Amino acid sequence: MKTNIISILAIISLLLSNEIIAQDAKTILEKVDENMFTQTKITESTMIVYGKRRDRQFTSITYNRGEQESYSEYLSPAREKGTKMLKLEDKLWVYSPSSDRIIQMSGHMLRQSMMGSDISYEDMMQEKKLLESYEAKILREEQFEGRATWLLELKAVKEDVSYAKMHIWVDQEYFVPLKEELFAKSGTKLKSLHFSKVEKVGNRYFPMHMNYKDVLKEGKGTDLIVNKLQCDVDIPEHVFNKANLRK
Repeated sequence: MKTNIISILAIISLLLSNEIIAQDAKTILEKVDENMFTQTKITESTMIVYGKRRDRQFTSITYNRGEQESYSEYLSPAREKGTKMLKLEDKLWVYSPSSDRIIQMSGHMLRQSMMGSDISYEDMMQEKKLLESYEAKILREEQFEGRATWLLELKAVKEDVSYAKMHIWVDQEYFVPLKEELFAKSGTKLKSLHFSKVEKVGNRYFPMHMNYKDVLKEGKGTDLIVNKLQCDVDIPEHVFNKANLRK
């Protein structure tokens, strides 16, 4: 009888322990979302695409409002200046000044490389809070580049995501990702992201330097450097209008 009681108590303790761990993982992910996602933001950035023969640099400005609206415009080099992208919900339009055409990207087109980088149009579309699309659990705690982190495993709970599973190393002090590994449904690793130069912007922390690496391609990947970040600022309504693409 005593053995049965001990066994039951052990099972209850294990279940409670698993529930606490799951809750902790959810709390961690909530704090990551609070840092990484804002109601509005304006980002001025430099993208460096590393090639076999030469590297290329692009500068751009991006306006985000919530998860459903995003507008980007390339400022340099001269060849790409004026190229614009507009995302409204699940639709994406790209304007090319050289042809004066607006193309709606959909289906397999979204998987194409953006400006020859390791970042796809589909990646750009996934500007959503992680907790809305994934459930998380803590795999372990470990050091990453001298920082204490939690390694979280995220599994998709929605179908409209680019990656079925993610591994994220979350900084235990700042609650920002320091590394991410992105997987297909088959379990194949598709991309690896590295985050660095964490800075405080207002009341949140944000990594100002990111490296995207398509592991199915050769090379050093693509660097995305945030030069200026403004959060929770007013953005005029006309910015997120299709008519703005040709202005």
